[in-house]
Amino acid sequence: MSSKKNKGKPKSSSNDRQSKLYIYGTGLVLTLAIVGATAFSILNSNNKESALDLAASKPIAGVQSFTGLSRNHIATDLAPTTLPPTGGDHAANWTKCGIYSSPVNTSMSVHSLEHGAAWISYQPTLPKDQIKTLESFVTPSSYRLIAPYDNLASPIVLSAWGKQLSVDDASDSRIAVFLKAFTQGPDTPEPGAPC
Repeated sequence: MSSKKNKGKPKSSSNDRQSKLYIYGTGLVLTLAIVGATAFSILNSNNKESALDLAASKPIAGVQSFTGLSRNHIATDLAPTTLPPTGGDHAANWTKCGIYSSPVNTSMSVHSLEHGAAWISYQPTLPKDQIKTLESFVTPSSYRLIAPYDNLASPIVLSAWGKQLSVDDASDSRIAVFLKAFTQGPDTPEPGAPC
């Protein structure tokens, strides 16, 4: 009997099959873990956003409302006060939304409020870790500005057109709720105008 030579691929050994199963199995488990973690993260984020939306739709403890605010452009700066204005006469130009490490022009910032911005003011002596927490609420397209404010009556003051909230600490949960409710809020005279 003549023996034929085996042409093509050699037969896989049992060890080779086990190695491939182990590699593919591990890859599958890792893929499923990544998909599961991503899905959990998205669901968790959606739940937090839904909870924030719900809280923002209800009255927020400590928020003061101001009505009958004028909207005239003026050529002079507003006089310093212990609380930022929540509206009224203001400069013809606005403060660009963003993060500032020194006080911003009050008259221009009121114009930003007219466009729907939320203004986060803090005492210059506020601890740096709290300032970082507050800055995390301000992104390039968030319609928010943050800056220190001289002689501020409270450690942190949040202002939007016709609305204001004073808090003592950056960890106060009302901050996120205020910003959700009043950035481009219902009382904004010119929502969507540049900031």
